[in-house]
Amino acid sequence: MCLSPATTATAPATAATPPWADLPLDTRLALIDAAMTVRLDAAKVAYEVNAAHIETEPINLADVITGPLDTGPAPVPQLYPTPVAALLQRAHHRLLTDGWCSGTLVDENGAVCMLGAIRAEAGGDRGLEADAAAVLLDAIRRRFASVDTVPSFNDAHGSGRVPIRMVDQAAGLADAYGM
Repeated sequence: MCLSPATTATAPATAATPPWADLPLDTRLALIDAAMTVRLDAAKVAYEVNAAHIETEPINLADVITGPLDTGPAPVPQLYPTPVAALLQRAHHRLLTDGWCSGTLVDENGAVCMLGAIRAEAGGDRGLEADAAAVLLDAIRRRFASVDTVPSFNDAHGSGRVPIRMVDQAAGLADAYGM
């Protein structure tokens, strides 16, 4: 009996394992890195040979790399038409630009606390300053019920993230009050 080639049994082909399969991962990565370095060096030489005939002018980096112009501090956007809300918004901007501090109204670097920012932006108007501080305390107490004063809240924080955010929220609250 003769078997045709289609019906003959063939042994399964085994894939030959590559010679690097038994090497540790670090060694394989080092070999790949070396091979890629050789290929990149060859590509660099080929590029230099192919582009050697193209004339170029040197670039003055001072014409290309420019820094921002010193135009002074960014203007405060006028979002709130009411005086207390506008004052709190300016105080929020001052905290962002001058920095936040605790334990004093203004520190030696010019950073201000919450009340220091309000006082600086009030321009000597003690009534407006008092109204802004009252709205700020109200905004603080809406989230932190056990707070006694604005200075105690300011000084209880290690960073200005929460106090600065509360001044911003107080500006929105003063606008809602129509103040």
